[in-house]
Amino acid sequence: MGRPLSSALRLTDRVYRTAKASIKTMSASPSSELPQTQNSPQRAKCLFCRICDGLEPSNIVHQDEEFVVFPDIRPAAPHHYLVLTREHITDAKCLTKEHIPIVEKMTALSKEVLITQGGSTDTARLGFHWPPFHSVSHLHLHIIAPESEMGLIGRAMFKSNSFWFVTPEKVIEQLQKA
Repeated sequence: MGRPLSSALRLTDRVYRTAKASIKTMSASPSSELPQTQNSPQRAKCLFCRICDGLEPSNIVHQDEEFVVFPDIRPAAPHHYLVLTREHITDAKCLTKEHIPIVEKMTALSKEVLITQGGSTDTARLGFHWPPFHSVSHLHLHIIAPESEMGLIGRAMFKSNSFWFVTPEKVIEQLQKA
């Protein structure tokens, strides 16, 4: 019985060290990432770009010139939505000081959508998964409500200001320091 626990501890330690190294680079230098055009090969391979472009099915609850919002396919609570930028930005680590208005708009929009969908912003958790702890390499903000209905795994996966999940406020704070 000791071996599985030992293996789990080694895995946890390795994940912790990877996360710690990743969070140290939170105020990373400006991204060298090039903007993605509508027809770029990378955009064609990105699932979220394909949803934004109407090439993949999704239950879109809001869309405008800059953003698309739809429910998470594995909701952590009754209201769990993703706010995506139409522009392909790989993740929160690629953001620069110039992206602060985008993060602010994503935050405001997420709250508007939550209210429209019958949720309460008073009981919501917002955040970005910090690389390498994201499943899709396209900037997206999670809004999850109510927090009280999140299960044990959801509370761990979406733990605010952990090594793997950071609030929009924390991202903005780090970008302002850059």
